[in-house]
Amino acid sequence: MRLLSEIEETFAVQLRCLPEIPAATREHTFLKDRKFRFDFAWPSCKMAVEIDGGTATGGRHVRPQGYEKDCEKLALAILDGWVVFKFTSKQVKNGFAYNSVEKYFKKTGC
Repeated sequence: MRLLSEIEETFAVQLRCLPEIPAATREHTFLKDRKFRFDFAWPSCKMAVEIDGGTATGGRHVRPQGYEKDCEKLALAILDGWVVFKFTSKQVKNGFAYNSVEKYFKKTGC
């Protein structure tokens, strides 16, 4: 299992401040024949959150091979019926990610 990033932990703490949202599954594998995992998932709702850290520092998510794998993962998730939110570290820090997830759950009632 991979080491969880500081920004993912920040988002996890933020989620705990939303008692009306069910607890997320961390590192959820969503395709049985692939190793792809979501950072945060709500399998019963088929909703997931991916936190792309390092976007401003040239991290894996913005390098060609990493970006291509992320695109493949997103496409396969959508084809499997998942709604996937992707957020940057900055969006976690400024509350955009937190607010988006809260609005999604309020809107869908999931």
